[in-house]
Amino acid sequence: MMRRYRWMAAVLIAAVLPAVAGAAVTTQPASRPVAKSATKPAKASPPKVAVFQLSDIILEKPPEISFGFDLSGHGRLYDLVRRLKQAAGDDSLKAVVLTFDEPIMGWGQLQELRAALLALRAARKDVHCYVEDVGGGLYQLASAATRIVIAPAGGVDLTGLHAEMIYLKGLMDKIRLEADIEHMGAYKSAGEMFTQTGPSDEALENMEWLIQDLFDQMAETIAEGRQMTPDRVRELIDDGPYNARQALKAQLVDEILDADALVDTLNDKYGEGMELVRDYGRERGPEVDLSSPFAFFKLIGESISKKKAKAKESVAVAYVDGMIVTGQTEPGFFGDSGEVGSTTVRRMFARLRDDDDIKAVVVRVDSPGGSATASDVMWQSVRDLADAKPTVVSMGNVAASGGYYLSVGAPTIFADPGTITGSIGVVGGKLVTKGLWDWIGVSFHEIGRGRNADLYASNRRFDDRQREIIRGQLKHVYGLFADRVETGRKDRLKKDFDELAGGRVFTGRQAKELGLVDRLGGLADAVVFAAQQAEVKDYEVREFPQPENFFDLFMKEMTGREGSDEEGGGISLRSGGTAGRLRSGPAAWLFSQPAVSQFVEALQKADPARARSAVRALLRLELLRRHQTLFVMPEEILIR
Repeated sequence: MMRRYRWMAAVLIAAVLPAVAGAAVTTQPASRPVAKSATKPAKASPPKVAVFQLSDIILEKPPEISFGFDLSGHGRLYDLVRRLKQAAGDDSLKAVVLTFDEPIMGWGQLQELRAALLALRAARKDVHCYVEDVGGGLYQLASAATRIVIAPAGGVDLTGLHAEMIYLKGLMDKIRLEADIEHMGAYKSAGEMFTQTGPSDEALENMEWLIQDLFDQMAETIAEGRQMTPDRVRELIDDGPYNARQALKAQLVDEILDADALVDTLNDKYGEGMELVRDYGRERGPEVDLSSPFAFFKLIGESISKKKAKAKESVAVAYVDGMIVTGQTEPGFFGDSGEVGSTTVRRMFARLRDDDDIKAVVVRVDSPGGSATASDVMWQSVRDLADAKPTVVSMGNVAASGGYYLSVGAPTIFADPGTITGSIGVVGGKLVTKGLWDWIGVSFHEIGRGRNADLYASNRRFDDRQREIIRGQLKHVYGLFADRVETGRKDRLKKDFDELAGGRVFTGRQAKELGLVDRLGGLADAVVFAAQQAEVKDYEVREFPQPENFFDLFMKEMTGREGSDEEGGGISLRSGGTAGRLRSGPAAWLFSQPAVSQFVEALQKADPARARSAVRALLRLELLRRHQTLFVMPEEILIR
């Protein structure tokens, strides 16, 4: 697993040190004159205004690998909300300025940040939002500000809500791959991305009601922020987009100013000498002394040996973030591997259950689902945790299919209004790769024993007898899903189960009305609720899984030592051709082709949102190869 990290040993100083994020770099001068002490009258502190710039991908969980400092450069949702909450209670802070540099976030994250801005305003702090070119999604966040300022050449791209569902059949046809898919539930359309070039009638109906509610939420949110009626906002949407002058006339913004002029207005309002604090509330990194060639290794040593003191009473936030797979979570280097393993989650929850310092747990779920087996393992782990101490689920952008499956193990579920959830259904099948191998001139000779030995063989589709076996398996698994939901939700469901299941997908607001979730609110709300359930007031929030130390992982690889059971190691036995990671699957084969990798790189620059959607869809193709029975939500949905 760690071979890809070996190269780091030779280039740590050359490549890593210049990129240390948040580290204070110091040099030691040869000599320094000693200043004479003098008694001076204390000066009044200058007025402070905190500047928050949102950029890049807004992540959920902490990084998987730790160097003792953050190299990713990404913002994290809970950290941003924490810092905004700190600003709300800081009497020395006069206001907050919010700016955007093409941040990427989901609807749930956007709504949680918006709630934090509203809390700032409730604490009588001014919130100034400076925009250049802003789309409808981010404009919803901006609308929570006291004042929206736009650059003279900027614009408000308020044109509505546009959703795209991705389909891979044309690509698969080109590389001679075929998906043989069965599903339970008329609305369970997750397999359609591999077998069709467009949505079925049920899938289209599903997306229509989902997008309609998100659109209504957009209109209502902007109307609340700009003191308009939702109907007036819909009229403005139909007349969009707007340049700066048009946006001002339509009362979508309050002023047209460049950045320097904005600072001048802040000085006028809060006093000359106002201090702009650009790292407000951010945890500072370590100091690195460049005058010593061994300073960096000293820094690493200190980060390895440093043990964080435990709080007497804590609320844990445990992240289940990514596609659900069996086995261990494989660390990603600078960020997210995109997967979360059931073995890793089970062990993490067991440690949280047995830790007496942890009084309550919030399980933060941001997952479209994945392996049916892994989802059930996680569900049982949530149940066991809830039996031991107060446990609450907080849904992020997406908590659907397997993500919803594990969530019903908790007594209380929070969701944001724009969370995508539900998708109670199951799909199963296999990839038929014979055409691919024929295309590149490779043939195989088969020998087997056992009537069903070739059930998942990749050289042919299921025959009629095999298809009945697959359907029987899916029916059993679907019944298990139904039982888990009905056991967890009991009499809280507002409709018959069949009207809520079958693969139907809902927004968090719709799910609340239907009894699929209990409360609308973000991660911070869930933490407060969990603390109340545990009857603790003075507590610390601790996040899990905690990052693994890079050098521990490096030494494991160098010595060939696997982690112990406590460390999340152990032996994983698999059969039926499901072993292997993405790098050995058809999606990896595709990305390894120079022409394809260069094309994808170009797409990421030209159309990053679509490129990201395509990559995530291909990850599902790999998931189907590894786990033939899936709890996964319908097509990758790109909403802009």
